[in-house]
Amino acid sequence: MVEQQHIDAATTFLRQYGAIQPTIGLLAGTGLGGGFETMAVDHAIDYGAIPHFPVSTVSGHRGRLLLGRLQGHAAMVFQGRFHLYEGYHPRQVVFPIRVMQALGVRTLIVTNAAGGLNPAFQPGDLMLITDHINLTGENPLVGPNDPAWGVRFPDMSRVYDTALADQARTAARRLEWPLQSGVYAGLKGPSLETPAEIRFLTTIGADAVGLSTVQEVIAAVHAGMRILGLSVITNVNTPDRPIPATLEDIIAVADQAAPRLARLVEHILEKL
Repeated sequence: MVEQQHIDAATTFLRQYGAIQPTIGLLAGTGLGGGFETMAVDHAIDYGAIPHFPVSTVSGHRGRLLLGRLQGHAAMVFQGRFHLYEGYHPRQVVFPIRVMQALGVRTLIVTNAAGGLNPAFQPGDLMLITDHINLTGENPLVGPNDPAWGVRFPDMSRVYDTALADQARTAARRLEWPLQSGVYAGLKGPSLETPAEIRFLTTIGADAVGLSTVQEVIAAVHAGMRILGLSVITNVNTPDRPIPATLEDIIAVADQAAPRLARLVEHILEKL
């Protein structure tokens, strides 16, 4: 179980690298960690070197923390995340969020690779997450509540910051890029969805589906952070004409979209 002493050890270690008062935290999903080539990187630290930090075990997750500046903002960019299906406890999955909270991060940008459910979507589309549905059966806030981390019952009626969402839409218009928007459904995985499950997800209002994000976002709401969520649509699920999806194909589409996603984030941060 993650304890405050584990968070303290990790933050003490990172402060030695100058991670003092970062304002922006960015959590990059599958295949999306390599797009931020314009970041002024002061330090690149493997997750395994950070005390008590989990280690990414999935292809497409570099498992590295970048400390530096993005568009003039002191930033922490996590190249890779952790998933419930890897066997991690929910509190381990959200360990980066607690570290960011302890270091003073107030704005979180979370990205992921997702399967499209909305028939209007195409592979390679960027989607602004407007809300989510937690279907993982897990929640990182289960157990004793530490008031220093947040309130016992955080309100989830406005999870994704509307001002940041408006800035994302404005940035997309400046770039003359289409930006989809929709509801993200988070599943536990690692098996992908059956056609019947896809029909169920569309029935309950989901536009995209993935195996991450919701745990970290719940913890970030608990921490009082402003949140911007962005998905790369890597494939579109059509239950009547199912096409098998592979991790290799998903990573390939995410790799192609990563520079575009990074540029959109940079334009958002210009006006932040």
